[in-house]
This record gives sequence, C-alpha cells and structure tokens, in this order.
Amino acid sequence: MAMVLSEVTPGENVKLKAINGGRGLKSKLYSLGLVPGVNLKVLCGESAGPVMICIRDSKLALGRGMAEKIIVDGEG
Repeated sequence: MAMVLSEVTPGENVKLKAINGGRGLKSKLYSLGLVPGVNLKVLCGESAGPVMICIRDSKLALGRGMAEKIIVDGEG
C-alpha cells in the first residue's frame, strides 16, 4: 500500500519507493541515504512540523513538504 511519508503512523517501518521531486531534491535525499528500496522507520510526525525518521542507525528530520514528496510502501 503506497502512501506519502508524512501519512505514516509513528513506529511503522516502511520501504522507500520513489521521490516525486526535481533533480535537486532527489540529489539531496540520495546523499542522505534516502534511495529507492531502503527501509526506514518513522519516529514521529503525526502533527505539524518535521517528520523524524530512522534510517540505517541515523536519525533525520525532514520538513513536511519534503516528506510529502516521498512515496513509501508500508511493507518495509
């Protein structure tokens, strides 16, 4: 079931499927390790504000607008 990262319930593990953005956004996220196929865990992000994720033992905070461009699959 594909959804955007900002809609994922905290505590859920997901797999990154795609990034709906331009070359600049994709380049920035790829450099952070957010590439298609990677598994990540959403730590918090239910309300307004950044979405906190854990990826490969690192924690990242993503702005809500950026998180809304990241397509994930709930089977990560």
